[in-house]
Formats: sequence, C-alpha cells, structure tokens
Amino acid sequence: MTITRRQWMQGLALAPALTLADARAGAEQGKASFVPEDLAGDFEVVRREICLDNARWHPMSRGARAQVDAYMTYKQRGVWQPPDLIDRLQTGVKRNFATLINADVREIAYVTSTTAGETMLAASLELPGEGVNVVTDGLHFEGSLYLYGAMRKQGMDVRCVRPTPDWRIDLEDMQRAIDRKTRLVAISLVSFVNGFRHDVKALCDLAHAHGAVVYVDAVQAVGAMPVDVRALGVDAMGSASYKWLMGDFGLGFLYVNQGLIPRLRRRVYGYRQLDRFDYHAFPGDAPGTWPASWSQHEDAAGYFEIGTYANATLAALSSSLPQILNLGPDKIQAHAQTLIALLQRELPRLGYVAMTPADAGSPIATFIVRNAEDTRARLRRAGVDVSVQGSRMRVSPSIYNTRRDVEKLLEALA
Repeated sequence: MTITRRQWMQGLALAPALTLADARAGAEQGKASFVPEDLAGDFEVVRREICLDNARWHPMSRGARAQVDAYMTYKQRGVWQPPDLIDRLQTGVKRNFATLINADVREIAYVTSTTAGETMLAASLELPGEGVNVVTDGLHFEGSLYLYGAMRKQGMDVRCVRPTPDWRIDLEDMQRAIDRKTRLVAISLVSFVNGFRHDVKALCDLAHAHGAVVYVDAVQAVGAMPVDVRALGVDAMGSASYKWLMGDFGLGFLYVNQGLIPRLRRRVYGYRQLDRFDYHAFPGDAPGTWPASWSQHEDAAGYFEIGTYANATLAALSSSLPQILNLGPDKIQAHAQTLIALLQRELPRLGYVAMTPADAGSPIATFIVRNAEDTRARLRRAGVDVSVQGSRMRVSPSIYNTRRDVEKLLEALA
C-alpha cells in the first residue's frame, strides 16, 4: 500500500484535538451513548476469544491500527520535510489528554510510562530526603511500592497504610500516617489489585492541610471513568496509554499542576525541555562565554520531558482519545458497571469471594479463587481471558464487552 502526503494529511495528521466543548456537544447530540455490539467490530480480539482482561492491556481498535499503519508508511519514506507532521500529532494528542482530565495543556508532559513519571516526580521533590516522610498504601502499584520501599531501605521514613479486612484503604488510617513532615502522599486512584477507589478529594484536602504533595497513579482510571484533576485537587497524576487509553507501550502522560512547578527541582534533562537554544561556537554564531546558551519551559514539559517518544503509540492515541471523548468517560464507566454488577452478584454464589468494594465504580472486579489452576483451565476451555494471579481473579470489561461475554465466564465457572 502506498500513501500520498495529501492522504497522510487527511488521515493521521488531521485526527483533531477535541475541546471540552466538542465533547459536551457530542454528548448533547447523543454521540456519547453507545451499543457495545456496534463497537465490537472495531476490535479484532472479539473474533477470536472473549477478552475481559482490559486492565492488563487494552486491545487496539481497527481505527487506531490504521493510524499506526499510516505513520509507518510515513516513517518508511524517511525524508523529513517541514512542517513536521509528528510535531502536529504530538500537539493534538497532548491536548486531547488534557481535555480528558480537565487540565491545561501546559500541565501535561509526555513520559515513557506511569512509573517513569512517578519516579521523576519523587526525585524533583528531592526524595529520598532527611527529616521528611512519604505516605503510601498497600494497594498502590507494585512498582511504586518498590520505589518507596527502596527509599525506606536508604533510611527514609516511609509509611505504608495496609488495607482493611474488606480490602479498602481507610481515610482515617491515612490521616494518622500524614503529618507536618509528610512531603509526598502517593496512591493509585484505582488499585490495580482489586479496583478499590480512594476518596481522592478528601485525601487531597487532608494532605494539603499538612503541606504535602499528592501524586495519583491513574492508569486504571483515565479512559474508563471520569477523571477531573481540578475537582479532585491532585498535584500530580500519571498514566500510561496501553490500558484504558487504548494505545500501546512506550508512551504515558504526567500531569503536574502549574502551581506545583516552583516547588520542584529539575532532576532530569533533555532537549524537549528547551524553549530556546543558541550556539556560540560556530561560524556566524553570536559570541558567548560558553559554547551554548538556552532557556527552558517553566511547565510540566520543561521539567519532565527528556527525549524522543513512541510515535507509533502517538498515532494510535490520535484515534483512541477522540473515540473516548466522543463516547464519554461517564458512559464508558456506566457500561462497565452494568457488567461488574452482574459479576458481583453471581460469582459469590459460585464460591468466589469479592475483593472489590461494591461502591468502587472502577472498571475492575477482583475475586478470591480457591483453585487457581482449575479456574484457569475452565476459562481457557471456554475461550475467556481474565487475569488469574495467585489466589486472585481480576475481571475488567471494556466498551466492546457485552452481557453475553460475562455470562460465558459465569457458565465456565459454574
């Protein structure tokens, strides 16, 4: 297949950056309502098996795949000519993500992963440090617990709140852990373990009263449910794109509230942070005491963007983010909850004890399994894909999943 520059401009590069007004207008016209059966044809996985493991990594839609293919054709050509279409693509995707979480685009930085964003943010807060502490919890991401556990081994005061017997993180337990020496409170908005969702607004109010910064890992939330950083009051938030944003590996987002920027130290450096760069070493250059001079962006990108990122994933996101905005995160959440309600009602009758609070409202439902090998075998024979790790089974339906998909899982385990 060949593609002309005009076709490229009409396809990949013209996947628009939607504004909040665009998304609201679409909802008013009924575009945010959807029928899962109508969307199923856009996902190749539906033809082969029942995928109820979208919290691991989300299948890529045909539309996103088409944008990736168009990018690969562009890259195969190799000849670079301005205006650079990749720059346009990066700008549009970042604006769409900012719209999705109700942020200003200057508050968004591209990062390689959620973990990379959290690690860099902690470093910019000069952690690990003496005389301060970090508060996290046992339902936070395992990579994050490793990060703060490593700080603890270096002698830093790290406080990790354990889950309650009903698999929640109690706000009063967090309150007892946070004090005037707390520099960072780091949590997952939705736990990857069991879908528990923090009362983030209440936690932010509590942390801010003590002068602490709140970081939220939203990789299991953004794209699957409404997330409004202004309403929540979070200082920083990270997400990857290969889960509910329906992109791929190698690209994520870090939101940093502009008001937090003056409190940060630059700990990583790269050309994408630069607002201006001038040489003073070559013929025709202005004289200078150093071979080069520069100024940096004073925003999220200016502190956390480093080098090149995954352009093919950007291409996928140029399709998937507009789709999410048009469908509406509230509608996506409501659809998943109808399927999770069925699981929460029926699986305990089959002996699978729920680990997910009934009011979580997240796209994840986790259950305790008595015999993991038997559960895996039953689901494998039925062609149903979920996550079974240790004594836990995690089910995570998405926009293309139907009630029949859940019924097949129940039939397999009955």
